[in-house]
Amino acid sequence: MGENELGAFLRARRESVTPADAGLPGGPRRRTPGLRRAELATLAGVSVEYLTRLEQGRDRRPSAEILAALADALGLSADERVHLHRLVKATTGGACQGGGTPPDRAVRPTVRALLHRLEPAPALVADRLGEVLACTAGYERLAGPAGLLEARPANLTRFVFTDARARSVFPDWERVAGELAAGLRAAASLGDHRAALLAGELAVAAGSGFSARFEAAAALPRRTGVERWSHPLAGELLLAYESLDIPGTDEHRLIVYLPADDAASAALGLLAGTAASAAVGGPQGAS
Repeated sequence: MGENELGAFLRARRESVTPADAGLPGGPRRRTPGLRRAELATLAGVSVEYLTRLEQGRDRRPSAEILAALADALGLSADERVHLHRLVKATTGGACQGGGTPPDRAVRPTVRALLHRLEPAPALVADRLGEVLACTAGYERLAGPAGLLEARPANLTRFVFTDARARSVFPDWERVAGELAAGLRAAASLGDHRAALLAGELAVAAGSGFSARFEAAAALPRRTGVERWSHPLAGELLLAYESLDIPGTDEHRLIVYLPADDAASAALGLLAGTAASAAVGGPQGAS
């Protein structure tokens, strides 16, 4: 990881904001993607020279007021604002996340009980690296036939970037890959040693397909949305998802998938029914 994650985040976000997003005229001769430094400096009420120092890492202690002004000018979400403040703390040595502490992979019994209550919905608990820590039988029916759970431990990020089947499983692979790379970049930029190691591994294993997305990550992954899956047995599924933080853990998340249309609802029901029939038929056939 680089030593100027704060500057890299600010620059990437500046380059991802269009002049129209900021209420500025575009113009036909723009060579810079997104906003120019001078434009962001004007919107945030800071000097171009100071913004340059921030982006280049020559000033790493901006005040809360300046951070708020930059966040407003860039249109950052609430999660991105929190991440920005955490980057400042990590840069100044105040918030190194998981530097030498072994990761907490344990899933509390109450969280496992919650997963059980969510059946037959596909749901899982994952850490910030994309490792699957626990899941429902519904998620096993969704992800298992696709090969996503074959590795031990199963890891969403590693699967998407290193398994050839991932592009078939996720028709919108580009978007899914970008989201996972952004999540890993956010963890690594805050000092997570495991995230940095995984990023190094994937840079070698997946090459520019991973590293380009990792380096260009300008936003945090979305917490809610719709994903398309191409299931080997059920065909294409349109699934809405919600990603919720689990308090008191090593940044674990509960991710729940729900059918986004009638076709997906019927397909998930069919998968659940097939699994139930197999479970009943197995013992009967053996007796």
